[in-house]
Formats: sequence, C-alpha cells, structure tokens
Amino acid sequence: MTAATSGAPANKPPAIFHDTEADLAHKAKWWSSRAVIYGLLIFWTVVCLFPIFWTITTSFKTAPDVMQSNLIPFLDYEPAWLGWRSLGLSPDTIGAESTVRDQFLTRFTNSAIVSVSASLLATALGSLTGYGLSRFGYQFGPLKNADIGFFFISQLILPPVVLALPFLVLYKELALLDTHIGLIMLYTLTVLPIVIWIMRDQFMTIPSELEEAALVDGQGVWGAFIKIIMPIALPGMIAAFVIALVLTWNEYFFAALLTSTDTITLPVMVASQTGSQGISWWTMAAISFAAILPLIVVGILLERFIVRGMSAGAVK
Repeated sequence: MTAATSGAPANKPPAIFHDTEADLAHKAKWWSSRAVIYGLLIFWTVVCLFPIFWTITTSFKTAPDVMQSNLIPFLDYEPAWLGWRSLGLSPDTIGAESTVRDQFLTRFTNSAIVSVSASLLATALGSLTGYGLSRFGYQFGPLKNADIGFFFISQLILPPVVLALPFLVLYKELALLDTHIGLIMLYTLTVLPIVIWIMRDQFMTIPSELEEAALVDGQGVWGAFIKIIMPIALPGMIAAFVIALVLTWNEYFFAALLTSTDTITLPVMVASQTGSQGISWWTMAAISFAAILPLIVVGILLERFIVRGMSAGAVK
C-alpha cells in the first residue's frame, strides 16, 4: 500500500534556499532594532500624552482623590463633576444661570479674538516678508538677506521680562492697556520672527521659474505671488498660522501684565485658581482641558497641511 492510498502525508520537497547563520543574525538584529525603536516611540507617546490624561482625569476628581494622587478612573476613584460644576458646565448646572460660566466664556472669547487675529496678521506679514527675503536682494549697510533673516529670528532670544516695563509705560500712554488691539499688536510682534523664518524657507523651496513664466504671461509681481506662489505655499502658511496660534493662545506673561478686567485670557484665568484654601486643582484642570481642546481640534483638522508645510522647508 502506498502513502497516497493509505492517507499518509506525502514527503515535502527539500527546501532550495536555507537561511545561513549570517541571515539569521541579521534578522535577529533587525527585529531587535525595531523593538527598541517602537519601544522608545511608545514610551515617548506616553510621556507626551500623560499631561493631557492627567488634566482630563483631574477635572473629574474630588479633593481627597487629588490629595491621594488617585490616577485611574473607576479603579482608583469614582469620577465626579466637581471641576466642571465649579464652572457651571456640568450636566446638572449647564441649564442654570452661572456667573462663573459667563466669565469663562468671556475669557475664552478674548483668547479666541486675540490669538486668531494676531496669528492671521503675523501670517500675512510674515509671508510677505519671507517672500521678499527669498526672492529679492536687500542690503542695509553690511547686512544682507541672510543677516536680515537672522536678525528676525534672533529677536526670540530676548527674554519677555526685558520688554515688560517699556510696553507697560507705552501702553499706558497710548491707552492700550486692557484692550484687544493692544494684545493683538504685541502678540503679532512676538510670533512674527518664527513665521518669517518658516515662510522664508517655504518660499525658497518653490522654483523661481514659475514666477518668471507668470511674468512672461503678463502677470505682475503681485499677480504672480497671489495666483502662482500662494497656492503652492498654502500648506506652509497654514503650518505657520497653527504654530502662531498655539504660541499666542498659551501666552500668559503679557496677558497678565497688560490686562485687568475686560480682556483677561484663559491662561490668566487658569493661573488665578488659587485662594486662601489652596489651589483648586479640579477647577484648574477643567479650565485647562477646555483651553487645549480647541487646539487639539485644529491640529486634527489641519494635520495634513501642517505635515506638508513643515516638511517642505526641510527638502531642498
């Protein structure tokens, strides 16, 4: 009786290729390197996301849970709406009148008006400046384009506290204290250097032949910039806008210095959650999460533009 008729498995044909010891060692090294890389990436992801996790969970803690450092909801503690109730944003208070909720919405509106306006203005001015530095030659004495670009970015080295007293005196004389326009102008100045730097690198990656072709077709300099260059540089402009938005949204020092009642922003409100009985961690966490949530949404919606814009300047 043969193997086929008896139902016994047929012998497998001999393998043609065999992994040598060098191949096996290479595979082991490859898998080991991948395990280390992904392990480090997972660790860094946990490090980056843990502050957000802590903020969200703390907004649902009571005072004893905060003091005992309970971390995991439903396991270490039972979540409560204490932080959100103090803002009038819990399910049982959202429909009732709340002075604190009105103050929070006012501070949120102030932050939105100031940060969005300053970011748009800085993006517009920075794009024009970056385009000029990438396409035209300038010289002011010994300073040329590269020196001018470095001068702009070097303004970030200056500590904000150095400008505190001059701006305080200037704004008092110009009646700009506690006004939206005062903060918008100052925030535009603070983020303009980084926007110029990003947009200059963005425009340098775009071939100048595109503008030359547009000029041959009868377009002017402004026409070539608006119709040809701006659509190509749009991802970079969006990336610069998002970076400026994050910086201005989170700015605390000048907001605390130059505002008092009408234009107080969210960072100032977060820092004010202290009193004679200590820090209201649950309220501070609730305000903080409500403050970072819009930035998370903006980052998710504009992710592909941010990645394209930030990577374009790195490819020459």
